[in-house]
Formats: sequence, C-alpha cells, structure tokens
Amino acid sequence: MAGDASKILQVAVIGAGAAGLCAARHLASKPHLFQPHVFEKEEQVGGTWIYTEDVEKNKYGFTVHSSMYKNLKTNLPKEVMAFPDFPFDKTLPSFLTHQQVLQYLKDYAQHFDLNKFIKFKTCVDHIKPVITSSKENQVIWDVGFRGIEQSSDDIETQQFDAVIVCNGHYAEPQIPNIQGMSSFHGNIVHSHHYRHPEDYKDKNIVLLGAGASGIDVALDIAPCARRVILSHNKNPLVSALPENMSQAPGIKYLKDNKVIFKNDQEEEIDVLMLCTGYKYSFPFLSPECNVQVIDSRVTSLYKHAIHTQFPYLSFIGICSVICPFPQFDCQALFIMSILDGSQQLPSRHEMEKDIEKDYNWRLNDLQFPNRYAHRMSNMQWDYNDQLCMMAKVKPISRVVPSIYDAVHHHRVNHLMGYKTDEYEITGPDTWRKIEPNK
Repeated sequence: MAGDASKILQVAVIGAGAAGLCAARHLASKPHLFQPHVFEKEEQVGGTWIYTEDVEKNKYGFTVHSSMYKNLKTNLPKEVMAFPDFPFDKTLPSFLTHQQVLQYLKDYAQHFDLNKFIKFKTCVDHIKPVITSSKENQVIWDVGFRGIEQSSDDIETQQFDAVIVCNGHYAEPQIPNIQGMSSFHGNIVHSHHYRHPEDYKDKNIVLLGAGASGIDVALDIAPCARRVILSHNKNPLVSALPENMSQAPGIKYLKDNKVIFKNDQEEEIDVLMLCTGYKYSFPFLSPECNVQVIDSRVTSLYKHAIHTQFPYLSFIGICSVICPFPQFDCQALFIMSILDGSQQLPSRHEMEKDIEKDYNWRLNDLQFPNRYAHRMSNMQWDYNDQLCMMAKVKPISRVVPSIYDAVHHHRVNHLMGYKTDEYEITGPDTWRKIEPNK
C-alpha cells in the first residue's frame, strides 16, 4: 500500500490538539497521497490548551480533558515553542498565556485550511485492525465514532488505511497510593482540577511533586495561601521562593489532618494537591490493537511513535519533558515518510530490538525508573534529529535547543522571575535575550 501512487490513503487522526493539527497539516500538504480525517471531541481545535471552568465533567458528560488553570503562562518562550513553518506573532511576549497559545493553534488551523478535515463534537468509540485476505495480510482500520450528543447506539463505522493517535496525555490524572489517604480529614485534589488560586485563600497546602507544573502551581497559589509546602524527592530547589513557601521530602503517610514526610516532619494541612502527572490512556483502541500501557510505558512503539506489529498505527506526542510543537512536527514527518513509502522500516524483530536497547539503556545506564520509558529532556534533540534524518527532511533549527537550554538554566535559579524575560531570534542560528529598558 505504501507508495502506491494509484491510491490516496485515508488517514484517521485522533484529536485536533497541537499534535493532531500538525499531522493533518502535513497530510493535507500531499493531497495526491493522503486524505486526513480528524476526529475531535471538543467544539474547537486546541486540545489541552482549551481552558474551561469545568473540572470533572463537561456539559456533555465527558471527562474534562484540559488541565489549564486561569493564570497559566508557558514555561517555554514562544521562540522555541512554534512549529518550524509557522512562527508566533513577534509582537507577543516570549512567555504566553494559554489564551495566546490557543489562538496560535486556531490560526495554524485556519492558515493551513484544516477545519474542513475535522469532525468536531465527535467521540471515537473504537479502533480495530481488520486483516484483509489480499496483499500479504494487509490491515485496514475500522473506526467507530458518534456525535457527542448522540447515544452509544448511534455509532457510525468508517474504514481507514492508517491511524495516527494524537489524543494527548494530560487528561487522566495519576493518583499515587499514599498510606492514610482514605481517612485523611483534609481535601485531596489533583492539579488537573486546579483553576483559581483564590480557592485556596488562607489554606495550608502541600503540593506533592516538583515537576514543572507542580512548581508553577505552587507559585501561583502562594499569594493567596497561608502556607505552601512543596513536597518532593528531588534535590532541593535552589531558586528564591515566596516567603510562605518551603520544601519538604516526599510523603510517608497521612494521618487525620496531618501529613508526615519521609524525614518524619509533621504538618497540619487543609489541602493536599497531587502534582503527580498523568496516565497514558487509549480507551478507544481495541484489544486487537495490542497496545499496552505498563507503568507509564506504551508498548511496543518504535522510536516512540510506530507500532511494531501494525506500522500504519502510529502515535504523536507520547514523549515527555520536551519542547512539544517542534517535536510533533518531526514525528508527523517521520510517520508520513513511512506512509508514503519514502522510508523503509526495519523488520518487526529489528524494531523491537531497538526498543529494548533504548529501554535498557534508560534503566541501566541512566538509572531511570520504568516510568521514564518515554522521558526525553536533554535527549530530545538527538531524537528529533534522528527522526528527521530517517524521514529525509530538514532538522529543527539549532537555535531552538540553544534557547531552550539557556532558558532552562536560567529558570532553575530564578523561578519567580524568569517568565518576565524576553527573547529574540536574530538569525538562522542566532538569538539574544532582550535587556529591559533602563
């Protein structure tokens, strides 16, 4: 099927967030080869960047997808966030509000005329591989879907040549099992449900987890809360923090209205907020798809994107701790090079050997826990370059990792002020930090 000029591949794209829009944009750029069909539950594009006051269920009874809170600003500057072929408006500040990012995604969809490919307010019920009797067990894909206002009896089924899953992984909270949770007298909430700092006025609050979102939420709450304790097992933050904010080790257990940390320090608190990340979830994939999530590891994905058994089932956005939009672009082009036949994949056996090599390297050489199977951080640039090389496309500009690394270094030491900084790209490989007017 790949590279068959006589056939236009019908490709189902699950989700119209940043990853899904990127996939649709590149598929649509080759109308002689691909016809994208994007399925989106919301009424608009944007995925996790769509802010809502709802925290549990929306008006249609679906679980709220977005984790945006009212005051959220990006922790990466727009100069590195953009898709390679679609820069942000230069008049915007470097660190953007969620509203500005959402508008960027709407502009992206409009610029590339993507809305005509999107079925809005449409829920995907199931995706199932069907092995046909011709062409060496060629697989086609049954995709069942319905309008979100329709009943589960109104499922329509359509067949596709390929499926690209772009449903994100910031929607289903990861809830740790902490001793004493069930009898704790205070409130326990996940950061997924956080919206307003005013809701925590004069509260004593512990936030568990010091990833980017945990730190950002703690700083957002601090002006309203009586006391904020950031509990984590990492090295202590070195930056200055608000006067009412402190750090503590991870939590040993909860008792009554108290939290007992791993150093046996005890604190009476009103709220425990879990900033403990999210689960990968693909409820629409049938068991026949053979996709498993084991301790935050999605198996078996070659280069974190291509299903080894069914190479025409692929995923964009699985990797974590990344600069997302540029990587989505690399992954979309990598996947397209497989679909159009310009890249020949290794055998299934070779792909699975490559996966195990990467996984064992993470466990043994890097001493990562199992749940870091898709974590990238400073490895993301080599990964992106590898995808681009395999797809025979232009790599991400060197200016992107250069700014990214500089901002990360500065952020570590200036958590309370780094989002006021401004950056400017001055050439193909050059940039500068704009000094404020004296």
